[in-house]
This record gives sequence, structure tokens and C-alpha cells, in this order.
Amino acid sequence: MVLVGCHVSIAGSIDLAVGRALDSGCDTFQIFSRNPRGWKAKDLDPDSVDAFRKALDASGIGPVVDHMPYLPNPASPDDEIYEKSVAALTAELRRCELLGIPYLVTHLGHHRGAGTEAGQERVVAAVNRALAGAGADSVMLLLENTAGEKNSVGSTIADIGRIFDGIGAEGKIGICFDTCHAFAAGYDLRAGEGVDAVFGELDDRIGLSHLRVIHLNDCKGSLGSGLDRHEHIGLGSIGEEGFRHILGHPAVRGRPLICETPVDGRRGDDGNIAKVRELAGA
Repeated sequence: MVLVGCHVSIAGSIDLAVGRALDSGCDTFQIFSRNPRGWKAKDLDPDSVDAFRKALDASGIGPVVDHMPYLPNPASPDDEIYEKSVAALTAELRRCELLGIPYLVTHLGHHRGAGTEAGQERVVAAVNRALAGAGADSVMLLLENTAGEKNSVGSTIADIGRIFDGIGAEGKIGICFDTCHAFAAGYDLRAGEGVDAVFGELDDRIGLSHLRVIHLNDCKGSLGSGLDRHEHIGLGSIGEEGFRHILGHPAVRGRPLICETPVDGRRGDDGNIAKVRELAGA
């Protein structure tokens, strides 16, 4: 059995996301709790929070995953951007606590020329400050691997391991592994050997017990391209055979699988969820 879902919209009211997830056939789902393209966020309306919690309880699906908005960059050497990023991360942890969402996924940002080590140190300090300041005891922050793009600080398992080791919050951080990003960063997931190798490295460096969520996306780019472009499951460079191996791996079975795939004339969210179940033999 697989636990699979997709990213759903909160348009209109955040509680409406639950019904949209059910309509798409989700077992689990991901949201942005706010507009992901701006710095400012309206406070959560208490009635909407209550409606979200009640709808979620009634739905029987979960866990819910929240994702950080796009603008924060916790690796930034620019002090203004950095401080705004720390504040945004702190606020989002608090929003998850209010909503009863157990996981918040964050990208690790870009060093903008300051160097990988300097960027990683900024991320560690930002996360430590946010976790200490948020008081969100029921929320785990998940560090997501990036696609190997220029100035990235978290594209390799070794990179993420160094950041993970520096964060002084036992039990408050975990890993979100994105298949598209990993492939674009040079991890070959098209065959069983490559899948075994990447999860073996993750286990050796960080520990599979810390792997909490999988972003299950195919990749438009070639292996090692650094291109963060998601594709429908099985229709990209990883392909159906690759996803059969991924979905059959013990590290993946039982963990929440979130598709962040396109919605177009070829397939919608429900189609990608169905394809995941087909390839998993579920």
C-alpha cells in the first residue's frame, strides 16, 4: 500500500483544501498556508482554522504537509533578506501549529556567491533561530534537497547532512526527499541500483528514520542538468521503470508521497495519483 497525494489549493478558504484533496483521491496532501509569492501573510482566521481542523478530522486523510513560500532564502548573504527569511520561517512554523499540521517543508536557499560553506552556516543559524522562536512543539521542519542549480547549498546528501548536523533541535527536523531534484542533481533513479544507492547513502549519512516525506515528481531535464522542472509521473527522464523501483524501495513504502506534478491536457492530479498506485502495484 502507498500513501499518496498532491499539492492542493487553499483558494477561497484554507479549509476548502481538504475537500479538494478528497476530490483528487488523496490519502495525504500538501498546501501553502498563505500566498507563496509574497512576503506578507494575513493572520489565519480562527473560524477558518477551526473549519480546517474539523474537515481534516472528518476526512480521514493525512498527514498534511505545509510548504514554505518561494521568496525566503535562509542561505542569503543579504542581511535584510536573511532576517525576513528567518521571520517567515518562524511565522510558518506557528501557522502549522495552529492548523495541526505536523510537517513544514523548506528549501535550503542559495548562497548568492558567498560560497557553499557560508550559505550552509547561514541556513543552520536561521533554522536554529526559527525553531527556538516559534514554540511550535508539534511541528517538524523538513529539509528538502534541491536540484543542483547555481549557488545551491543543499543539492547533495552530503550538503544536507552538514546542515542537518548543525541544527541543535533533536526530534524537530527531518528530511523531505524530492525525486526530480535528486535526478537533476545527478542521482540516477532510473534503475534499481541507483535507487538503492541513493537511499543507502541517505541512510549512511543522515539515517532513514529522519526521512519523513517524499516529493514524488518526474523530471523534464536530463540527469545532472540542474533543471528544476517537474513532469508527470513516468513521462519524464526518470520514467515508469524508475518509479517502479522507487515505489518498491522499503525507504519509500509507508511514507507520505506528495506529487507536485503539472496539471495539463495530458494528465491531472488524480491521474498522477492513479499512476503512482499502478506503478506501486497498490
